[in-house]
Amino acid sequence: MAEPVNPQNPQPTPTPAPAPAPAPGKAEPKAMITFDEFAKVDLRTARIVKAENHPSADRLIKLQLDDGSGTPRQICAGIRGAYTAEELVGRTIIIVANLAPRMIRGEESRGMLLAASDAPKDAAGGDRKVVILTTSADMPPGCIVS
Repeated sequence: MAEPVNPQNPQPTPTPAPAPAPAPGKAEPKAMITFDEFAKVDLRTARIVKAENHPSADRLIKLQLDDGSGTPRQICAGIRGAYTAEELVGRTIIIVANLAPRMIRGEESRGMLLAASDAPKDAAGGDRKVVILTTSADMPPGCIVS
């Protein structure tokens, strides 16, 4: 099969190689979004003031947050396998502050914390490492993350 030729440059234009498949256990990349779509996400710092195991979910922890707004915020996070409730209190985390509230196993969650993991949630077998995203220096609740 002949390679396409650019009329202003007689040299054949190489056909781009297909993107490599992700390594086993790694998540597929998500669809490309525009800057305007990303700019709608309100990332903020929040301090965990209380944490407890979710009463009806083995993998969830209920977090009470100070997000700098003056109104307490509750979120539910699927990090129970990686953290105990006790070790989270006092940490400053990064949250999606403008995520629509939703009920998760009977508890309202008003936002989402950001975390990194080395495997997708539904990856088969093996341990999944999960690390919550925090600030590298002390920052007050409500700071804009950009």
